Amino acid sequence: MSHSSPQKQAEDAMVNQSIIDHEDRDEVIPDQTQTGFSISNFLWHGGSVYDAWFSCASNQVAQVLLTLPYSFSQLGMLSGIIFQVFYGILGSWTAYLISILYVEYRSRKEKENVSFKNHVIQWFEVLDGLLGPYWKAVGLAFNCTFLLCGSVIQLIGCASNIYYINDHLDKRTWTYIFGACCATTVFIPSFHNYRIWSFLGLGMTTYTAWYMTIAAIVHGQAEGVKHSGPDKLVLYFTGATNILYTFGGHAVTVEIMHAMWKPQKFKYVYLFATLYVFTLTLPSASAVYWAFGDELLTHSNAFALLPRNAWRDAGVVLMLIHQFITFGFACTPLYFVWEKVIGMHDTKSICLRALARLPVVIPIWFLAIIFPFFGPINSAVGALLVSFTVYIIPASAHMLTFRSASARKNAAEKLPFFLPSWTGMYVVNAFIVVWVFIVGFGFGGWASMTNFIKQVDTFGLFAKCYQCPPRVSAAPPPHPLHH
Repeated sequence: MSHSSPQKQAEDAMVNQSIIDHEDRDEVIPDQTQTGFSISNFLWHGGSVYDAWFSCASNQVAQVLLTLPYSFSQLGMLSGIIFQVFYGILGSWTAYLISILYVEYRSRKEKENVSFKNHVIQWFEVLDGLLGPYWKAVGLAFNCTFLLCGSVIQLIGCASNIYYINDHLDKRTWTYIFGACCATTVFIPSFHNYRIWSFLGLGMTTYTAWYMTIAAIVHGQAEGVKHSGPDKLVLYFTGATNILYTFGGHAVTVEIMHAMWKPQKFKYVYLFATLYVFTLTLPSASAVYWAFGDELLTHSNAFALLPRNAWRDAGVVLMLIHQFITFGFACTPLYFVWEKVIGMHDTKSICLRALARLPVVIPIWFLAIIFPFFGPINSAVGALLVSFTVYIIPASAHMLTFRSASARKNAAEKLPFFLPSWTGMYVVNAFIVVWVFIVGFGFGGWASMTNFIKQVDTFGLFAKCYQCPPRVSAAPPPHPLHH
C-alpha cells in the first residue's frame, strides 16, 4: 500500500511533466549524474532555484534603484524606510500567492492530461483556468499594459543614464539609438536563456547601489542641505507609489516559475530575493537623500547629483547593460502573448519567431519618445497598473479560487507553516486588497497623475531633453575679435 500523499504525487507528476516539456522544447535538462561540463548549459540553460532567485532579484531593482532617493525626498527618511519594508513584505506575499495559484492550475490541468508541450504558461492562463474568461481578460489587460510601460521606462532610463556620460546627443536621440539596441531581445527564446544575464544583472545593480552609498557618504552633505519631506500630500503619495512599483516585479513571476525544473520550489524564492534587494535599496536611497536632501526633488535620477568620476561612469555603463536585460525581461512575456495571438508560439525557428515579435517593440519605442518623464512615470505606472497586477488581482484571485470547502480540501499546496488557517489567509488577502486599493490606487493614482500632468505641462510631449541642466559653455562668438 502506498503512503505517498496526493500533494507528493502532484509534485512528482509536475516535475516529470516539466522535464518532458523542456525536452520537447529541445532544451537540455542537466543530468545530475553526468560529470561532464558544458559551457552552453552553464551559461544558457537555467531552471534551478538559484536561477529563479537571480531572475527575481535582478528583475526587481533595475532603474528604480536610481529613483528611490527621489522618492525619499518626497516621503522623508522614516516613511521611505517603512514603506520599503512594508511593500517588500506585501510583494513577497502576493508572489507567494501567485506561485500557489500556478501550482494549483498546473496540477488540475495535469489531472486532465493536458500537456504543456512547446507552451509557456502565463498568468492570464492561470486566471482563465481557475476563475474563467472575465478574469483572464482583466489579468491580460493589466499585465500587458504594465509590461509595456515597464519596457518604456527601461528605454527612458537608458537615455537618461547615457546622457550623464555623453551629452553631445540629447536624450531623445539616445532613446532612438537604444530602442534599436533593445529590439535585439526578440532573439532570446525564453526565460531559461537568461541564466548568465540574470547573474550579471544582479552584479551590476549591486555595484551601482554600493557605489551610490559610498559616493554619497564620501561626498558628505551638500552645502545648505534641506530635508523638508514630507512636505506636500501629492509628493508623499507619489513617492509611496514609486516604492509600491519597486517591489512589483511580479508581472513575469509565472514565466520565471514555468522556466524552473521544479516550479513548486518557487514559494519562498521571491522573499529571499526581496531580502537581498533591501541590502541594496535601503543604504543607497538613505545615503543619497542624506547627502542631497531637497535637491533630489528636481533630479529624479540620482546619477545627476553624484560627482562625475570613473566610478560613476562605471555605474552608468553597468546600469545601461542591466536595463537592456530588464527590457528583455519585461518584453519576453509580451512576445509570448503576441505569438499566441498570431499563432506563432509553437514555431521552433528562432528567426521566424524573432521576426514575428518585432511589432511589439515599435509601440514601446514610440511611447518612450512621447513621454520621457523619468521618475514621475514610475509612480503613475505603480498607482494605475502595479496596484492591480501585483497586489489586488493575485489576492482576490486566491480568495475566489479557494472559496469552496472542497477547493480548500483538495488544494495542491498546503497552507504556509506561519499561517496555518484559511481564515488568517483571507484576513491578510482582504487587508492587501483594501489597503492597496485606497492608498496605492486611490491616493497614489491621484498624486502621481497630478505630478505626471505637471511634467507634461512643464516640458511638453516629445520633450527633447527632460531635466537636462542648461548648457553652461557659451556659444563662441560668430566673428573672432582679433584678426
